[in-house]
Amino acid sequence: MRTLLNIIWVIFAGFGLWLGYMLAGIICCLLIVTIPFGVASFRIAGYALWPFGREVVESPRSGIFSLIGNVIWVIVAGWWLALGHVITAIPLVISIIGIPMAWANLKLIPVSLMPLGKQIVPSDALLPTYRKQVAAA
Repeated sequence: MRTLLNIIWVIFAGFGLWLGYMLAGIICCLLIVTIPFGVASFRIAGYALWPFGREVVESPRSGIFSLIGNVIWVIVAGWWLALGHVITAIPLVISIIGIPMAWANLKLIPVSLMPLGKQIVPSDALLPTYRKQVAAA
């Protein structure tokens, strides 16, 4: 089911969102100071292209620099990308079959606004045994 949803997602929303994140990443990588933003944008581009079966979780190593970077990101590129998610979610939610894809679009808004300090993990990794392994590390 995940593969079918991902294929439909790529056709109706994923490719356009992927292009937006890739463009933001390329622009951010032009300046040396904003390379971490570009790397985060490229990471989210892969997630925006194929989101079903993966989740975004807080990184245990994120700190004050991630918070400061996220504030700068929201001002520079985050709100544009979040707006892209809202714009693509509206026509998807109108159709009955597009409701899961619209929901996935809305789930991407928080990570598009604050990408630093986040990790993208397989949904299976959120099982209780995985959480115990992460806490022990």
